[in-house]
Amino acid sequence: MKQLFPLLLLLVLSFNYTNSQRPGGDREKGPIVITGKAIDKDDGLPLEYATLVLQSVNNPDQITGGITDIDGNFIVEITPGKYNISLEYISYKSYKLPNQTLTESKDLGTIKLALDVAQLEAVEVVGEKTTVEVRLDKKIYNIGKDLTNSGATITDALNNVPSVDVDVEGAISLRGNENVRILINGKPSALAGFGSTDALTQLPADAIEKVEVITSPSARYDAEGTAGILNIVLKKEKTLGFNGSVTTTIGFPVNTGISVNSNLRTDKFNLFNTTSYTYRDAPGNAIFDNTYTSGSFDRIVEDREYNRLRKGFNTNLGLEYFLTETSSITGSVFYRKSDNEDETGNTNLRYDGTIIDSETFRLENENEDDQNYQLSLNYVNDLDDEGQKLTADVQYSNGKEDKFSVIEENNTVPNQNLITLENVYEKELTDEYLIQADYVLPIGDAQFEAGYRGTFEETVTDYRLDSLNQDTGLLNINEALTNIFTYHENVNAIYTQYGNKLGKFSFLLGLRLENTQLKGELDSDFDISELEEQLGEDVELNFDKNYLGLFPTLNFIYELAENENLSIGYNRRINRPRGRFVNPFPSRDSRTNIFQGNPDLDPAFSNAFDLGYLKRWDKITLTSSIYYQRETNSFERVQEETGQTTTDGIEIIRTIPINLSTNDRIGAEAGILYSPTKWLRLNSSFNFFQFTTEGIFNDIDYGTTNTSWYGRFSSKISLPAKIDWQTNAFYRGPSQTSQTENGGIFTLSLAFSKDILDDNGTLSFNVSDVLNSRKRTSYTETEFFTSDSEFQYRVRQFTLGFVYRFNQPKEKNRNGRGNGNGTGDEDDDIEG
Repeated sequence: MKQLFPLLLLLVLSFNYTNSQRPGGDREKGPIVITGKAIDKDDGLPLEYATLVLQSVNNPDQITGGITDIDGNFIVEITPGKYNISLEYISYKSYKLPNQTLTESKDLGTIKLALDVAQLEAVEVVGEKTTVEVRLDKKIYNIGKDLTNSGATITDALNNVPSVDVDVEGAISLRGNENVRILINGKPSALAGFGSTDALTQLPADAIEKVEVITSPSARYDAEGTAGILNIVLKKEKTLGFNGSVTTTIGFPVNTGISVNSNLRTDKFNLFNTTSYTYRDAPGNAIFDNTYTSGSFDRIVEDREYNRLRKGFNTNLGLEYFLTETSSITGSVFYRKSDNEDETGNTNLRYDGTIIDSETFRLENENEDDQNYQLSLNYVNDLDDEGQKLTADVQYSNGKEDKFSVIEENNTVPNQNLITLENVYEKELTDEYLIQADYVLPIGDAQFEAGYRGTFEETVTDYRLDSLNQDTGLLNINEALTNIFTYHENVNAIYTQYGNKLGKFSFLLGLRLENTQLKGELDSDFDISELEEQLGEDVELNFDKNYLGLFPTLNFIYELAENENLSIGYNRRINRPRGRFVNPFPSRDSRTNIFQGNPDLDPAFSNAFDLGYLKRWDKITLTSSIYYQRETNSFERVQEETGQTTTDGIEIIRTIPINLSTNDRIGAEAGILYSPTKWLRLNSSFNFFQFTTEGIFNDIDYGTTNTSWYGRFSSKISLPAKIDWQTNAFYRGPSQTSQTENGGIFTLSLAFSKDILDDNGTLSFNVSDVLNSRKRTSYTETEFFTSDSEFQYRVRQFTLGFVYRFNQPKEKNRNGRGNGNGTGDEDDDIEG
């Protein structure tokens, strides 16, 4: 607690703050001035933001003081009297002068503060291990110095967070539910991509400070995401002057990157930039054993090899300008460019009964060029010292994706004839606007909050497929698949919430009103009568839907003891369909598989309940919860026959999303953090869940029950010579849907690090998926086909990393009021 006192005092004191009450003792008619300077005893450097505390001896409740400036100087006006004087700075031994009678202005001179070794060790332990904080509406995991994050992506880091799971293809789920909302620094962002999490695979994991797992979001947050919200908070630099760090990585398979984080802060502005470049090769493999009840072949075995080259550049440049001591305005520009080259080789063995009829080889080359940029403006005004606050945000995001694929398949046995040659062109352009304002008003110990948020998004998808006509030698447009689809999603929301603490009981009650407009426009130059027949005459291909909904939230915490509490949460959420899910034109996943959106798809709504328990001992922290969710109109992707075949007689299968009637989810989770000694830290978590789905589509019952679980374990050992060793293990149990059963997956990762160059540098080495076992096995069965598969998205990875910090030594965390990402306030949650 000793090291937290200056930080708490900093929140309520300002420069040259003068207590309005005279503490007693000998007094003068006017105030007197106390001056002095704080420096580091070892290197003589000034200590900015050291805290001078003057406590009245006669009235201990009367406390005044101030903080040092850039040169370590302090100047404080006080009334004459008798005081206990102390000068404090985090990680340093305090300087104390008890029972000082001050009747006239006094210069305390230059005060040299020495490092407090014991306190320093405690600070570093907190900084390195994963800790958990429980708030009324969320759990905050400070992932700290996770060694496995070196050379990893944000997606990899999320897989180490309790309650979160990332599958082999990078899909993120929360408590087994993939409908999770991803935010960056409390807002939707181009950093996270538009409706996809692919962008997170190109951002470095060591940029994360903490992850907020929000399973019972308050009314402040967007109601999107029936599973809840993951808010990724990026690291913030607050040190005065010019400082930063450089991170480099190299790995096998090829995984190289460099990231530079720099910050220049003065009393009036904070200029910050993070720039990174990555170059990765991500090989993978898969095998599919498919059987068919009709068509030219009874069985087809596919052996696939994936070679994926990822080249990405990211930069974020921002300026925070301090208008006054209590207000600031921040402008930032983010730009991301990625160039991806994928090559997939697919060897097919085709069977007639048990005899191999033929063998083919299909080669698919895909080039994808993505560009995203985002312009943000943020205003923060602390209206008074009581916590009254106004924030406003304006943001524009633009995303452009160009994808070109060439698919060629040839016979290899018994001949080498060309089977098909296709060119696929895909373009997607997204524009998104965000306007937001939030107001916070403390009322005694209570707090009232209200706000508005509007998001306006337009996505235009241009899809074209050309197939070679072998009779004419010309490429012909596939009229059934070529189209332009424009999708609008506009959401306007207002909210209000009220929180209070009554003794040991805390609560947060909120209500959010959202109006959602979903609009789709189809543009095709060709006859679409066949498409209308496929979807049914009752389905409108061009649609304009409007939904108005109330979303209440209730969160309660009862403190059973100082380190023990019980929490209860309720919230109503919405799952809005994305553009691909409502685009009526089919798109090709392969020659034999198409995905077709459903313009008749409506949003799904859920009601969720959560009961949590937290207990802290000296060396152990236990978190646990039981949860239940009932979702109506839930989405389910089903596969069915199209009645069509490829040119060589293989059945074409269609996947389409539908609204099923209900989805009931129940589960329980627990996590333990245990630090038995200074050199050993253990972290484990377990999650068990069951989903029950009921629904009928096209006279087929898709009802099913899915019971699964996953567990993770992490240990970190501090060895001699400043070497750390970390082990992460994860297992996800088997699961099933109405048509597919998935096998269990086990992953083991190791990492080592060593501080060098007077602790200004850190060298690290890690191995991801040591046993090369992160493979998804699944079995799908329908009335017309079966598929038995094994898929490995990425093979075992070795990575060597190096971090060099300049002007920010590990042991001197000199906090200021600026930050390195421009949110304007360290603890802001500005989602509205």
